[in-house]
Amino acid sequence: MSDGDDTTDESEAGGGEDLPAATLEERLDAAADDLEAAETEGDLDDVEADLDAIEADLPEPTADEDGEEDDPAAEERERLGDLRDQLAEQRGPYAEDVTEVLDEAETTIEESEWTETGESEVSDAVETVLDAAGEELGESYAVDGEGLDAAASTVATVRADVDGADLDADDDAETIASLLEAAETLAEDLEAAEVWSDLTVRQQLDAQGFYDVLSPENRKDYPPEWSAIKIYAEQGEPEPILTALEKYESDFMEENILDAIERFAPEAAFEAVHQRAQRRDTHTIRILGRIGDERACDTLVDFLGGGDVELEKVTLRALGAIGDQETTQAVANRLDADDAEIRSTAARSLGMLGDTRAVDPLSDVLHDDEADEVRASAAWALRQIGTEDALDTVTDYAGDRSYIVQAEAKKAAGD
Repeated sequence: MSDGDDTTDESEAGGGEDLPAATLEERLDAAADDLEAAETEGDLDDVEADLDAIEADLPEPTADEDGEEDDPAAEERERLGDLRDQLAEQRGPYAEDVTEVLDEAETTIEESEWTETGESEVSDAVETVLDAAGEELGESYAVDGEGLDAAASTVATVRADVDGADLDADDDAETIASLLEAAETLAEDLEAAEVWSDLTVRQQLDAQGFYDVLSPENRKDYPPEWSAIKIYAEQGEPEPILTALEKYESDFMEENILDAIERFAPEAAFEAVHQRAQRRDTHTIRILGRIGDERACDTLVDFLGGGDVELEKVTLRALGAIGDQETTQAVANRLDADDAEIRSTAARSLGMLGDTRAVDPLSDVLHDDEADEVRASAAWALRQIGTEDALDTVTDYAGDRSYIVQAEAKKAAGD
């Protein structure tokens, strides 16, 4: 610098031009290089921050007059997405990945319907993961107890230990990877283990001993299931029949199985029959009447008054057969139905219920109803109730215009 010259060097004063900013492509190249070189979760966090910054600087897509989208950074946006996918693949594995797989495995063990073969396969798969986990965590695991509930509980113990081991994705990467491999192997083995739905219906029934009652002498029908069902019905054994009802989706088989259940109406069949009766199926409603369980009454009362004559008749008979006098009022209300068949059936149902509160409404029907068959049913019902005033009411009709009412009056007199 010469004497008297007060000019300052540009480099010292910062008066030179700024360096040009890196282009989006150059920044993506740098992020790709950093991603390839990343060795720790911290390195990956830095790359993710760079990608976030690049995304923030991408110009927004625009639309032309026709509404067509124009994205000036389409290529950069696509490349950014690819780098994010690569970043996700390089992360982990984490201890949370292991516990998540083990949690799903525990649920699968508890909730699946395993065959006997499947239970054995599950037990072997659990033993394998326990050995691997014990080696990695420095523990000794063994299933404590019998059955798959105990196996699931032990898997839960391993999951809790992995969660509590405070494994670091960088420092304990090999341990986590080994645990994850063992957990995923368990999941694959459970997927391959045999559940009942893997078998045909016939295989399922065979595995449960359904066909054991058959012999060359009694195997008369085709399909063989029908022979077995008849035998179980004759023996009064509902459980095998209910198993077949649960397994078969054939309308033909269901109808035949329900016929067998109706013949001896076991209490054990209530749930299965009641479930089907809620669809207003007259066959199963009739069976509910035969079973005689009062739990059906609320459902059946709801079927009254809907306008379906056949449904009402079957329902009224079922309520009468069940005999719960809590339903007397609901049945008595149908004495006013427009259809004579419903009125007649309601009267007989009241007779089966035997509730003395029905004497007065039945007496009114006997006196006032225009249909002789309804009046005869009311007379029959009063006879079933059998109190003195009920019988006296009926005997007063010994000279009735209707022969069928006269017949009931004569029987009442004999009673």
